[in-house]
Amino acid sequence: MLQTSSQNQPSDTSHALATLGPYFLRYKRMVMLGTFALLTSATAMLSIPVGVRHMIDEGFIANNSQSINHYFLILIAIGSIVACASALRFFCVNWIGERIVADLRARVFAHMTHLSPAFYEETHSGEVMSRLTADTTQIKASVGTAASQALRNTVMLIGALVMMLLTSTQLSILVIFAIPVITLPLMAYGRLIRHLSRQAQDTLAEASSYAGENLSAIRTLQAFRHEKTAINIFTNAVEQAFKAAITRTRARAILTAIAMALVFASVVIILWVGAQSVIAGDMSGGQLGQFVLYSLFAAGAVGELSEVWGEVQQTAGATERISELLTIQPEINEPKKPVTLTKPITGGIHFSNVSFTYPTQQDTQAIQNVSFKIEPGTITALVGPSGAGKTTLFSLLLRFYDPTSGSITIDNTPIRDMSLQELRNAIAIVPQDITLFADTIAHNICYGSPNAPQQDIENAARTAQSLEFIQDLPKGFQTKLGERGITLSGGQHQRIAIARAVLKNAPILLLDEATSALDAEREEDVQRALEKIMKNRTTFVIAHRLATVKKANNILVMDNGKIVETGNHQTLIAQNGLYARLAKLQFSEN
Repeated sequence: MLQTSSQNQPSDTSHALATLGPYFLRYKRMVMLGTFALLTSATAMLSIPVGVRHMIDEGFIANNSQSINHYFLILIAIGSIVACASALRFFCVNWIGERIVADLRARVFAHMTHLSPAFYEETHSGEVMSRLTADTTQIKASVGTAASQALRNTVMLIGALVMMLLTSTQLSILVIFAIPVITLPLMAYGRLIRHLSRQAQDTLAEASSYAGENLSAIRTLQAFRHEKTAINIFTNAVEQAFKAAITRTRARAILTAIAMALVFASVVIILWVGAQSVIAGDMSGGQLGQFVLYSLFAAGAVGELSEVWGEVQQTAGATERISELLTIQPEINEPKKPVTLTKPITGGIHFSNVSFTYPTQQDTQAIQNVSFKIEPGTITALVGPSGAGKTTLFSLLLRFYDPTSGSITIDNTPIRDMSLQELRNAIAIVPQDITLFADTIAHNICYGSPNAPQQDIENAARTAQSLEFIQDLPKGFQTKLGERGITLSGGQHQRIAIARAVLKNAPILLLDEATSALDAEREEDVQRALEKIMKNRTTFVIAHRLATVKKANNILVMDNGKIVETGNHQTLIAQNGLYARLAKLQFSEN
């Protein structure tokens, strides 16, 4: 489960930002080019006060117009260098920012796809998306702008201090004493800003999560007239996010005010001391002008660094939230040395004393000491009341979870010893909760077989009895569906899912209520199609419909996580147990 700011106090800023270091190292050439441009720009800027000093002492005081013109031409040349170097720096740092955030988003998404379903049972997808989008955008803004400003102003501050020291040791000592007075309060206040930034980001993520969850279930929301309640809840959440953001902004504004007040007070004091030195003859007017310009450079650098510091604190908060995602380890791990199944895969399945408890339901065992064998090429049906553990067996076979105890094998190979890719490549599933994507029908059918030719996609649709309704759509297979396939009926959902499983052509087929949303006529057609698919393929079926159960080679009856009866249809009816009672209730019309 993801931590919030209340659970996880901000760690050191440098430690949080250090996680971005490896991303910079990937693009050393661009970093070096940007650094060169930055140093060139800063060096050129730092040379301006020297030209001003000579112009005052050798031009104004000596009344030498030729010297004045000469130094003005030099200043124009310096300005051109600053402009070109600044443009190059701007391009480089923004390129680096965009590139790093693209890499970071790709890495986070890839990591999230490997986390087990247990993680998503405890974490809202909206929270994850907030970190993947809003937080990475914050990082991009910092890397692309704040980091560049921070480096530039740090160079300017150091360069200005060095030149001030060379210009006047006495005045420089005053500046050196003033710097801690300015920077220490800013750093302390910056930690508060970082905490407030993290709090604002968490609050916004909660609001986004709520909005995403309700909009994805818009039909349910409207059917139950939940609009007003949802609007009120989201409005309150947004208001809380606004208040958190304003609190952070107010803190940053105060930080800026403190910084500017301290900086300019220091400049005025130093200027007064310098004026006394000129009157006393200890330094020339040009030297004082040079020192004042350098002190203004230093003051401006400190002022900008204070603003950047607030931005850096926000980025540190965002980086922490991203790092939390990347440090979460999948509960289902790949074996170090995967065992390869002998080809061809026949699909023999063996559950041996398997027990399982869901991570979020530790007080209840979902599966208790389940053992059974499924022979290759046979049909095995699972029946039982809701919550008996039928779908859980499918999840365990696919290694969405690992059993608490016991073992599962395919063709006598423990599935823990197989790579997840090989295991799941060997299995095609038509789940009860079908997921379709806001893409074309063709894309949805070939979701597990991305390189399938169009002819195979059409053949799979024909087998699943979905070709007719697809061809009736305006763009046929290229028709785009709404989010989660909202434009299709439940029966059409199931037929698309069946076509997807048909196209995958795996040796093991899992059907979880695969025809429950179909009308009687269409179900009969699809059932005949499924019978063709099941031939020479190990099929594991969760079904309440008599047509599928009757034709199964073996039926496993589950109740409260246990297998309580096994046998074929006639045998179980004769036993007059749970199966017979379920058959009487569910299939009485037959």
